[in-house]
Amino acid sequence: MSIVSIDVRRARTEDAAEIAAVHDAAWRYAYRGILRGIDLERMIQRRGPAWWEKALKRNVMMLVVEVQHRIVGYATLGPSRMHNLPFGGEIYELYVTPEFQGVGLGRRLFEAAFETLERIDLKGLAVRAVKANDLAVGFYEHLGGRPVAESGETIGDRELAVAIFGWPPINAD
Repeated sequence: MSIVSIDVRRARTEDAAEIAAVHDAAWRYAYRGILRGIDLERMIQRRGPAWWEKALKRNVMMLVVEVQHRIVGYATLGPSRMHNLPFGGEIYELYVTPEFQGVGLGRRLFEAAFETLERIDLKGLAVRAVKANDLAVGFYEHLGGRPVAESGETIGDRELAVAIFGWPPINAD
């Protein structure tokens, strides 16, 4: 009998290279065909291990999910940047490497991020997803996210439509 260890924990500076590898693989998978190749490569190159190490040294709130002590996903989170919406917390990014998608690790990471935000009194949650990223949109819809607004994001010379999903506080009555 084999036991697989799966853990969600706070990211540490020494995780920077593994987080960069997750970002690289997940972005190539999620945004190929949505972003122009050159824009996608620029976004990935910008986020190498040194970028992640700096972010972690600045105490960016980040969780990682590990399988057998290998980081296969991450989430960055904090106060909502969408002050016009009634959500205190926001997951800025949540990515899992393609080979580990569809087995519940994204859900586990999402739930841990949501609970972490609630614990620090950031009640309710907002998440932005590029509308053309069907996997992300479907993922957040499956987790009970309700579309609450739309916005846009410019990457390179393209304006991408963005859906904003919201969840009420965990213990809302």
